[in-house]
Amino acid sequence: QVQLVESGGGLVQTGDSLRLSCTASGRTFNTRAMGWFRQAPGKERAFVARIDWNNDFTYYPDSVKGRFTISRDNAKNTVYLQMNSLRPEDTAVYYCAADTNSFSTSGIVQPSRYDYWGQGTQVTVSS
Repeated sequence: QVQLVESGGGLVQTGDSLRLSCTASGRTFNTRAMGWFRQAPGKERAFVARIDWNNDFTYYPDSVKGRFTISRDNAKNTVYLQMNSLRPEDTAVYYCAADTNSFSTSGIVQPSRYDYWGQGTQVTVSS
């Protein structure tokens, strides 16, 4: 089992920055990669970013590329999501997730690829 705890959400204005953190505990040695997703009211959970646990591979969708940066601190078992130039459409509950299944890049944007999830942290961007 892997436990994930997110923090860092809040209410900000358009153009502001925010950094989310996700700390993992438990059987983290099986973790292949970590991801961030978000879910706005009435919408499906959407992929935001991914970082491999043991190399520099990162991946972002076009909606956040150039504004969001995912990073990790292996010593602290913590993954970060730096969010800059925030927009009202970034408003959502943000979840971190752990992929302990495979090193393959197939399906990495799908929630079903990830088998452990945090409880989520709310990010609200006002206009």
